[in-house]
Amino acid sequence: MRGFSARDGAAVAALDEDERLVIARIVADVGLLLGGEDFGGERQSPLPHREELSEALAFLDGLADSPAEPDDPALLRLLPNAAPEDREVADEFRRLTEDDLRATKLHRLRRMWDDLSTGGTEWTVPAEDVMATAAALTDVRLVIASRLGLERDEDAERLHHEIAEATAALEESSPSEVGIDPERLWLGMVYDALTWLQESLVSLRLGGQG
Repeated sequence: MRGFSARDGAAVAALDEDERLVIARIVADVGLLLGGEDFGGERQSPLPHREELSEALAFLDGLADSPAEPDDPALLRLLPNAAPEDREVADEFRRLTEDDLRATKLHRLRRMWDDLSTGGTEWTVPAEDVMATAAALTDVRLVIASRLGLERDEDAERLHHEIAEATAALEESSPSEVGIDPERLWLGMVYDALTWLQESLVSLRLGGQG
C-alpha cells in the first residue's frame, strides 16, 4: 500500500488486489449499516474473493449487524444525537435531518466502493472528490473504532502499541500461544491503514495540491 500523492490534478494511492478487496468489503458493510443496498449484490464486483482471504474476511460478516437497531453504538457514531441532554429536541432534529444525512453518507460510500471496484493497482480520487472521500473514510473508521471499543485518542494509541507488540510476538509464536485475538489484531491493522490513507489524502487537500 502507498499513500495518496498528487498527480495530474488528482490524488492517487497504490493498493494491491487484496487491499482493495478488504477495503471495498468494509465500505459495503458500512453502507448496509446505514440501511443502504448491498453494493456488491447489485453488480458483480471485479474484485475476486480470493480463497486465501476467505477466512480473514469471514468475521467482517458481523461488522454491519442490526442495521435497523437505533442502539447500535456504531450507527450512533454515524448518526449522532444533536442534543444528547434533550431527547425531544434530539428526536425532532433526527426526524428532520436523518434521511438526508443517510443519503449523503451512502452516496459517498457508494462512490468510494465504485472506485475501489474498478480493479488495477491505483486508487484515483479527482480533486473535487477529495474531501467527500475523506469524509467517507471517516465514517468507515468510526464504525471500525466502535467495533474495536475505541472511545478516546488514548484507546487508539493503546491499540497501535498492541498491534506493534502483537506483530513482534507473532514472529516467534502463534496467536493462541501469545494470547492474541487474531480478529481484533487484523481489524486494528485495517483501522491503522485507513487512518494513514485518510491522513495522506487530507494532507494533499490542505496543502493545496489536490
